[in-house]
Amino acid sequence: MNKAFNTMVVFNGYPLSVVVAIVIHLLILGLLFYLQSTSNAETLELVQPTIVKALLIDENPQLAERRRLERAEMQRISEQRRRQEQEEAERRAEAERQRAEEERQRQEAEREQTALVERERQRQLELEREERQRQEQEDERRRQEEITAEQRRSEEQRRQQQEQDRLAQQAAAEAEAAEAARNEFELVQSATGLIQQLLQESWSRPPSARNGMRAVLQISMLPTGELIDVRITQSSGDAAFDRSAERAVYSAEPFSELQSLPIRVFNENFRSLTLTFEPQDLLN
Repeated sequence: MNKAFNTMVVFNGYPLSVVVAIVIHLLILGLLFYLQSTSNAETLELVQPTIVKALLIDENPQLAERRRLERAEMQRISEQRRRQEQEEAERRAEAERQRAEEERQRQEAEREQTALVERERQRQLELEREERQRQEQEDERRRQEEITAEQRRSEEQRRQQQEQDRLAQQAAAEAEAAEAARNEFELVQSATGLIQQLLQESWSRPPSARNGMRAVLQISMLPTGELIDVRITQSSGDAAFDRSAERAVYSAEPFSELQSLPIRVFNENFRSLTLTFEPQDLLN
């Protein structure tokens, strides 16, 4: 139908006149070429071409309306076909999209299923690993408990042995200390007795001495028994009595018996010594 429409357009109205004019010009040009080829070159004369004027003839209005309606119908048909093709293309694209979406969902489901299976496998492996680890920890705990129990038994035995040794050493030390204390006490008593005896022999009581008088002296000595200092810490109230006590101390030194004492015994008992002088007796 399109071919018939195009033919009708060419042979009706303005396009037909244009075609006629072109055909006439072509015939004239063909004639000129023919004449040129059949005549000699000396006698060839240029022929002035006839000018043909083409006139445009007004087209029939009814025919023009019919062609316009036909063109509109063709445009409608073409537009309808284009829409149909576009809708078909859209349907194919939608079908392709749906197929791609279904394929994606299928692949996603496969991936999820694969991931689920892998997670389950990993979970089982983790449970097995945890069970092995728990069993190993339980075995290690029992082993450590056995080691600890054995260490406690050994430690208890060692502690009991140490306690027995300590008690034995303590008993021996106490016995030794008791023996040393007895010996030290005896040494102190012996040295004190000697000092009292020497002071008593050196002390000359003054005539002014009376019962109830009491003079207390603090003396400091060296380990050799020599005096360093003599001080009256408590006066008897009688100067002659106090001086007689001082003279007795100076007269009795040095207390050479102290040289045989251990230095600890001397320092604790005799480096600083308090002496008490009373008329009826001499007290330490």
